Amino acid sequence: MRIFAAFAPALFFVLAFAGPGAAATVQPCLAPGAWYTLGDASPLRATAHDVLSDMAKRDVVLLGENHDDADHHRWQLQTLAGLHVLRPRMVIGFEAFPRRVQPVLDRWVAGELSARDLLARVEWDKVWAFPPELYLPLFEFARLNRIPMLALNVERTLTAAIREQGWDAIPGERKEGISRPAAAAPAYVDHLFQVFRQHAPHKGGAGASRGEPAFRFFVEAQTAWDRAFAQGLASPLKGDAALRPLVVGVIGAGHVRGGHGVTHQLRDLGVSNVGAMLPIDALADCGKLAPELADALFALPAATRAKAPPPRLGVQLDAVDGAIRVSAVTAGSLAERSGIKADDRIVSVAGSRVSTAGAVAAAIRSAPAGTWLPLEIRRGENTLELVVKFPPKS
Repeated sequence: MRIFAAFAPALFFVLAFAGPGAAATVQPCLAPGAWYTLGDASPLRATAHDVLSDMAKRDVVLLGENHDDADHHRWQLQTLAGLHVLRPRMVIGFEAFPRRVQPVLDRWVAGELSARDLLARVEWDKVWAFPPELYLPLFEFARLNRIPMLALNVERTLTAAIREQGWDAIPGERKEGISRPAAAAPAYVDHLFQVFRQHAPHKGGAGASRGEPAFRFFVEAQTAWDRAFAQGLASPLKGDAALRPLVVGVIGAGHVRGGHGVTHQLRDLGVSNVGAMLPIDALADCGKLAPELADALFALPAATRAKAPPPRLGVQLDAVDGAIRVSAVTAGSLAERSGIKADDRIVSVAGSRVSTAGAVAAAIRSAPAGTWLPLEIRRGENTLELVVKFPPKS
């Protein structure tokens, strides 16, 4: 995943997670198109039958993803199909949908809505903003097989408030039914601090401290996000054990890796039979694949992953008082080089006024390599014209 997993309330345009140590200079040890489990010494090749048979016996299976990686979603569809053959009674939960749109998902699965209607009613461009064609095959699979879909997410305003004020400062009625999250494991805190340093308001992370309230609130926002997903995934598991479905979560890899995120919260809720699966580049450095990373990995063919990524700006955006605010700028990013600063308000993109982060995302995504994109920025009392110069294709 991008660093989406760490900033619940935000929308990022940063480099996607491609698996630990992925680099063209690493001698590959994974066979493209193969499944692996992680042993103490090195990844162990496994058959699809063995992996999927094991996962079909779980209560919850987590399928991690980079939200904008088409191969990740193709792998998810393939895996869902295999699991459905073995365990037809299934429910699929999606990070992409906030809880309030659950009635819309129910109507979609029942065949009452077109794809266009689905995307409009869930406010896709406002809430999620990734290309819908990446996800539609998953939604169509659920509709075709009448598999219930669960909306797992919460409103960005909630996680933003926790990040700004802390869990205890948020009134119970605003927490959307989320119970107090289990405390983060030390290894998870270590990981989140590294992400916090990268995106903290401190220049380059210099001066960031684990003891400051901003970091504590940051961890609380992340664990609340994990908790929301866990509660949603646990909800179909009540009642007669013989009638329980296999619950599959389609969520960002950052919530899955290492068992620290959603798995940790599920166990705190009493759901211990959880499987975690991730796609990974076949060129990954196997020496850096820790056994606790996931229960199973699927090696994606490297040749299909050499395509250039879409343009990335390198900002964290949120909606404040009807404006699109830049809440953080990634050091060394295209945004920083273009002169964009934290607390800037984006007024228009390419001459068109924008009112949602999704609209900004769509404009950035559609900008061809080698072109210039003018932005109108409000900084304090001043209005500035900045130009983002996207690099040419390599």
